[in-house]
Amino acid sequence: MKKISTLLVGIVGVLSIIFLGMIIGAGDEAIKAGESGSTVNTFMYIAYAVFFLTLALVVLFTLKGLFTNTASLKSTLLGAGAFLAVLLIGYLVSGGDTREYFYNGIVATEGESQMVGAGLTAFYILMATSIVVMLLSGVKKLFNK
Repeated sequence: MKKISTLLVGIVGVLSIIFLGMIIGAGDEAIKAGESGSTVNTFMYIAYAVFFLTLALVVLFTLKGLFTNTASLKSTLLGAGAFLAVLLIGYLVSGGDTREYFYNGIVATEGESQMVGAGLTAFYILMATSIVVMLLSGVKKLFNK
């Protein structure tokens, strides 16, 4: 299975280089003028197909690995639950702002403002947690030598 996947990766890599060369060979002016639009569109659809196929395989093998190893499933669910808890805390802590914010000339609603605040709060919580974990890991390594 590993040899087949390595071979497929190599084939996709070589084809990608060939397709990139064909697009670059067409030139910027031809692409802007629409003369080679069909070539670019064809390669874009191929890229989308390869991307979604790769994404599907990653999800499939990840789920297979999770369900065949129950210890990793437990830790994954624990991590996902902790992440959802951080997002929920971020949402509950942040409130909608009553000021008017414009995004591309459109006024942002209070709910949109709360979602942005929730994302920022969750980011700050995760950042602080990672800094504390790195510091504790460094201190632990100092004393274990």
